Amino acid sequence: MGVHQKIDRVARRHLEKHLPAGIVFPAIHDILHFEGLNGPDGIKRKSPAKDEPWHYIDPYNPEDTGIFEMISDHITNLAGALKAGNEQRAAFEAAWMAHAIVDGLTPAHHYPLEAKLEELRGGEGLETRTTTKEKLLLPGKTRRMQVRNNWEFWGAKGVMTTHLAFELGIATTIAPQRFDESIITEDDFVQLKEKGYEAVFKDILRSVAEMKMYEEFGRVGWNRHLARETKDVLIPEIVKAVVLGWYEAVRRAESKK
Repeated sequence: MGVHQKIDRVARRHLEKHLPAGIVFPAIHDILHFEGLNGPDGIKRKSPAKDEPWHYIDPYNPEDTGIFEMISDHITNLAGALKAGNEQRAAFEAAWMAHAIVDGLTPAHHYPLEAKLEELRGGEGLETRTTTKEKLLLPGKTRRMQVRNNWEFWGAKGVMTTHLAFELGIATTIAPQRFDESIITEDDFVQLKEKGYEAVFKDILRSVAEMKMYEEFGRVGWNRHLARETKDVLIPEIVKAVVLGWYEAVRRAESKK
């Protein structure tokens, strides 16, 4: 629905103000080339369950570190590509890193989807969903159970229906916004240098989780309060996280020089 592309554009614009001389960061059109069909979501359609990034996280589980490791790898690879002057690789790493950061900070991605899918699939893990049909159609021991499982997932107020409706609310809210006002402060860069990116990301993750936006949406649907929080707090925090992730790679590339 264009949310990732919108956030990438805003983040790239804000990053430009803080790039040190001599660093050639990928242009936005190069970054956006690795979104959509060439991005993490495209993998889900091209090769289900094979090398498919999983961008869900439990904000309150310290052992749920998969997304941190993924982002850390992208930062390392982006720093190396920037130092080597490999613009295509840098654009890829910047896009996929941003996608992981955005998903990880989106309240809908804090829902325990993996556990729910295993429950509805009779204990089968995510790795068994190897075709598009298996991803879209849930199984069941009987025809009646299959219908019930699929309704719980795709029906009114179902797991995935709610997820998509929440993200649609975000997309429609931010569509007309430019987010030109200052999002990054000098203190943010100081915190990044002193604490490291993972700690900064976790701070933002906790602040987003404490807003309980997805829980509110589940109770009352999309409303003005959620729209205002999205515009004034959620998206600026996500943009900040993307800018700081990219900047961390820039900082490492500079130190390698």
